[in-house]
Amino acid sequence: MLGLRCIVGDVVCGGLLRRTCLRLPPLPQRCFLSEGGSGSSARLKLRTRLLVSLLFGGSLLAGWRFVYLEKQQRQRQIRLDQLRKVSLGQGTFSLLDQTGRRRTKRDFLGRWVLLYFGFTHCPDICPEELDKLSSAVTALDQDPLLPPVQPLFITVDPQRDDVPALARYVQDFHPRLLALTGTPEEVQHAGRDYRVYASAGPKDDDGDYIVDHTVLIYLVSPDGLFLDYYNRSKSEEKIVESVKNHIRNHKGLDQ
Repeated sequence: MLGLRCIVGDVVCGGLLRRTCLRLPPLPQRCFLSEGGSGSSARLKLRTRLLVSLLFGGSLLAGWRFVYLEKQQRQRQIRLDQLRKVSLGQGTFSLLDQTGRRRTKRDFLGRWVLLYFGFTHCPDICPEELDKLSSAVTALDQDPLLPPVQPLFITVDPQRDDVPALARYVQDFHPRLLALTGTPEEVQHAGRDYRVYASAGPKDDDGDYIVDHTVLIYLVSPDGLFLDYYNRSKSEEKIVESVKNHIRNHKGLDQ
């Protein structure tokens, strides 16, 4: 039970001196914690909780990363299996370039390739697409972190596009552009490997004709695998963006 405080003093009342006691309310009780014992214990408990939280969070992060990497590996393997099954670009070819040198598909392994099929007598579409291809390669050359991309042109009109004709034609485009030709059988084999359609139209009075053909730019990986294609609606900027993404995210077959 709380005690009462009493202050004793003398007061004068009616001429008489009286001693009185003033009762005051009790003082509130206070509890003072020792800074040395209880404070250290609280800090220790806080550190323990933080350590447990960090360990638990780290375990969750490590588990999530493991699952993520496993999923990425499975998706990559599925993609590679699909690419191997696609018939595009799975074969080989042997053709002559604009200098008369024999070139095969093996010459381009280890390099990124932008490939276009066309013919030198094409009035507008082929020059436009080769201009776009050349501009895209030039833009990609500006990024020092990217490997060089090889521009490649294969004719679908071997009757007229011989070695000298190709040598004249490539001068209007990217300086690294290689142009390939060969016998009709060799050219058809190369085009068939990429499912290229090509059909010569009727000749006019001057013996000239137009070749109706597939209008696509193909992206080929350093493994020799077809990865992507770009039709006429794809701008130079879209092609550059796509090629950069493919290069940066590419995993070789041996990785």
